[in-house]
Amino acid sequence: MPIETWELLSYIVTVVALPFAIGVFIFEQRKERENEEEATWQQISDAYIDFLEVVLNNPDLRLRSQRATPDLTDEQRERMWVIFDMLISLFERAYLLVYEEGMDEKKLRRWHSWEDYMREWSRREDFRQRLPELLRGEDPGFARYIQRLAAEEAANPA
Repeated sequence: MPIETWELLSYIVTVVALPFAIGVFIFEQRKERENEEEATWQQISDAYIDFLEVVLNNPDLRLRSQRATPDLTDEQRERMWVIFDMLISLFERAYLLVYEEGMDEKKLRRWHSWEDYMREWSRREDFRQRLPELLRGEDPGFARYIQRLAAEEAANPA
């Protein structure tokens, strides 16, 4: 092939194929990032379902009630605190993995489901009372976030 043909082909690659390849690469990177975010969200959602199984396995604690469970034995109280510790750990993990400022609509929708869970549990009196102790050593941003939610729920009982 003459050199002019090679030059023409190199111009075509530079003008058409290279930008196309870059576009495909960026598209694939976005798709991979979305898949990773979906997998992360699914993983922590599954962890919350596992947590709810623990709640179901402890019906004597009446954890789905908004009121504090009265007259607990020491053993029941200990189980409740451990379950609350598990819950705070799960909420913090969700906060660290999912929450960010300026989320797009899809991420915001996912986050709102976690915020709903946090608000639901923050309506429970003994959970709110135990919150300062539960948050000791947790991420400061998460601690501020859930404390704000708990204060809002305490001020606006359903």
